[in-house]
Amino acid sequence: MLKISNLSVSVEDKQILKDFDLNIKPGEIHAIMGPNGVGKSTLSRVLMGDNHYKIDSGEITFLDEDLTKLKVDERAKKGIFIAYQHPREIEGVNNIDFLKAAVDSKNDEPLNLFKFATEVENLTKELKLKDGMLYRNINQGFSGGEKKKNEILQMRLLKPKLVILDEIDSGLDVDSLKIVALSTLDYIKENKDTSLIIITHYPRILEYIKPDYVHIIKDGKIIKTSDASLAFEIEKEGFSKFSTNDIKEKS
Repeated sequence: MLKISNLSVSVEDKQILKDFDLNIKPGEIHAIMGPNGVGKSTLSRVLMGDNHYKIDSGEITFLDEDLTKLKVDERAKKGIFIAYQHPREIEGVNNIDFLKAAVDSKNDEPLNLFKFATEVENLTKELKLKDGMLYRNINQGFSGGEKKKNEILQMRLLKPKLVILDEIDSGLDVDSLKIVALSTLDYIKENKDTSLIIITHYPRILEYIKPDYVHIIKDGKIIKTSDASLAFEIEKEGFSKFSTNDIKEKS
């Protein structure tokens, strides 16, 4: 699904990722954890094609295609989706119109309006989003939890092959976290070849979505890889226990 080899990335002449390697197969769930400033969100933005980040060296392939040659919209159409920690508010763009346009852009012809409306209605109920939010400007006046649920609504409608949750659990209350996590898990179960990257500081979301692999990033690279138990070891011991001297188990 996704292969990252010897990736080094810098922003404003500061190197963030250094010889970073990651291999994700179809259907796998990977959690990426680490303290602030180690490159977790940088990775998500590079995968989505943010031009503020400069790839100094290395390779990224997605479904055997060189991802670095694709523009942001091309990556989205290929099936990459990112849910952001801080979703932007977009003035003057109606939420439901945006969702319909986004879905239509991925298809050869416009989606049947009744089918689209039915799917949106079912998902808004599942996510416990008020109907009125569909007809407001994107994320304007939304609470933090509502913005995150709106991200998951986008994901469910766009049906991506690779989902990246960039600290989507940040700022969520217990109820909203459960709703977001279970809706994501439902999607993964329904689409068994879809892969998921969860970027997080805390293991709370991993109590609902159990990862196949947990990776710790420090100094711009993965220093340790293990199973889901590693996340709860981090919760007890903190990140300071792990250093670049750790031997990384290859996933």
